[in-house]
Amino acid sequence: MTTPSETQIRIRVPSNHLMVDLLGERDAYLKQVDSAFPEVRIVARGNEIVIEGFGDSASGEMVKTAFDELLILIQEGEPLDQDRVARVVDMVKQDLPSPSGVFTDSIKVGRGKQVRPKTHGQKGYVDAMRDNTMIFGIGPAGTGKTYLAMACAIEALQSGSVRRIILTRPAVEAGERLGFLPGDLTAKVDPYLRPLYDAMFEMLGPEETASLMERGTIEIAPLAYMRGRTLNDAFIVLDEAQNTSPEQMKMFLTRLGFNSKMVVTGDVTQVDLDGSRPSGLKTIQRVLRNVNGIAFVELTGADVVRHRIVAAIVEAYRKYEQRRQEKQS
Repeated sequence: MTTPSETQIRIRVPSNHLMVDLLGERDAYLKQVDSAFPEVRIVARGNEIVIEGFGDSASGEMVKTAFDELLILIQEGEPLDQDRVARVVDMVKQDLPSPSGVFTDSIKVGRGKQVRPKTHGQKGYVDAMRDNTMIFGIGPAGTGKTYLAMACAIEALQSGSVRRIILTRPAVEAGERLGFLPGDLTAKVDPYLRPLYDAMFEMLGPEETASLMERGTIEIAPLAYMRGRTLNDAFIVLDEAQNTSPEQMKMFLTRLGFNSKMVVTGDVTQVDLDGSRPSGLKTIQRVLRNVNGIAFVELTGADVVRHRIVAAIVEAYRKYEQRRQEKQS
C-alpha cells in the first residue's frame, strides 16, 4: 500500500470517494496534518498522498500512521472533523496504540444513540468499567468521568446485565450546606444531582428517564441514603467522590452486592470539604490500590474534551500546584 524511500513515503488511497473524505473540504485535513509536522511536506496527487522531506527523522512514519488511522476511521463509517483529526495526530505523536480503535469503540445508550470515547485515556476508562467490578475514575473537570460512567450504566441496564442503576453524590459543594438551601430535602439535594439528570436526559430523553425513575429502575439519591443497604443487580455510580470522608467512602464501597458494578468518580484537586476533614477519595487510593477486581484510572488534561481553554486551564493549575509543592519541599 505504501512504498517508502529515504525521503519519500507514498500512501495509496483505494478510491476517489475515500480520498475526498480523507483530505477534507479544500484539503482542510491534509493541511491540518501538514501543520502538525512542519519538518515534512505533504502533497496529494491523484489517489496518493506523498510525504516528503523528512530525512532521517521519524516524522514521515508518524504522518503515514496518522493518515492510515484516519483512513481506517473513514472506512469504518466514522466521519472526520478537525477535533478528531487533531486527537488522532496527538495520539500518534505520543506513540499511543490504535488511535482509530478509540473512536470506533461505542457505548449503546438507547434511542439509537451511541457514546464514544474521544481520547486514549477515556478508552482505557471504558475498558476498565467493562472488565472490573469496582472502578475509580480520577481526573480533572471535563475528562468525561461522569458522562462515560453514565453511558456504561445505561448500556448495562439495556443489555440486561443489571436490573437497575443507582446514582449518588455527597451533598457538599463549594462550602455550601444543605440547610442554607430552600425547600424540603428533595429540593435541597436536587442541585447536587443535576449533572446526573442532565446526562440521562441527553442519552435517554426526559420521558424515558422519568419513566425509569418512577418504576425505581433508576434511583438518584444523596450518599447518606446508602447506609445500611446491600445493592444487588445494580450499576452504581458515586460522583464527586472527592467530597466524601474516609468513613463515608468505606460505608459506600461496602454496599456492593452480587452481580453489581460500582464506579467512583472524582477530582482530588477540587475537594470542597473543610480543611480538618480528609478526602475519602485521596485515602482510598492508598488502601485499595492492589486489590484484584478494582481498577484505578487516572485521567489527565490530555483527556479533557470540553473547550480547548478548559484543557489549558487544567494544565495551568497542574503546573501551579507542582511549583507550589516544590517550593514547600
